[in-house]
Amino acid sequence: MIDLSQLKRSIAVSKKNLRIYYLKGPVLIFGIILPFFFFLAFWLGREMSHIVLGTGLIGMALWFTATSISPVITPWENRTKTLEWLISAPIGHSWILIGDILASATLGIILTIIPLSIALIILKLSIESIIILILGLIASTLCFSTIGVLMAAYPTDTPADVMMLSSIIKFPIIFVSGIFIPINKLPTWGRSISYLSPLTYFVDLLKWTFGGKKELWLTPQQDLVIITAFTIIFFALALYSHKKTLSKRL
Repeated sequence: MIDLSQLKRSIAVSKKNLRIYYLKGPVLIFGIILPFFFFLAFWLGREMSHIVLGTGLIGMALWFTATSISPVITPWENRTKTLEWLISAPIGHSWILIGDILASATLGIILTIIPLSIALIILKLSIESIIILILGLIASTLCFSTIGVLMAAYPTDTPADVMMLSSIIKFPIIFVSGIFIPINKLPTWGRSISYLSPLTYFVDLLKWTFGGKKELWLTPQQDLVIITAFTIIFFALALYSHKKTLSKRL
């Protein structure tokens, strides 16, 4: 059973995060500017199908935007000395993290509407299943946001420290997730790593959604199940890590 009172407080935390952090530097740089220039570097001078361009644009946009707020929330709370107040409030630690995830996921969905519109209007991509696309966007943005919350467990009050850590993780994942290089053209070690990336399954699902050929042997529904499983695993790791490092922040 879901505790509705805790859920309401978690949503309040989410609203607070959106009001405070959506215009912070890491969000603007890593969530908007960086994906745009990455896409230009990916697109200019290369002959690619509209499906590859569309999936690459949406995949990078959601990946960067959904992981832009969640890594910096806890360090900012620690720096401004509001973490103590939040911890002492009548809300469970897990629900605080859920509020962080919801804020980051909401921003990810909103900002991904722009590249999605470009893919549908300018690139003229068709959609095989609007339901699968919506479920894929929701499941993936929650998963990516949870990864950001996991990275925020690093005990520091300097957001730049966490952003450095997140960059070390986020950038290599792009290159092994089927955006720039097809998975079947990766070396054996690259393919092994790609299967551990939830972005791989989101990109694969997007290709099917837009009428392209899937690279993985899974159905779109199985892609969704795996992304959801990643979310559960990452949330469990995030909750454990935050509880372990909480004493170092207070």
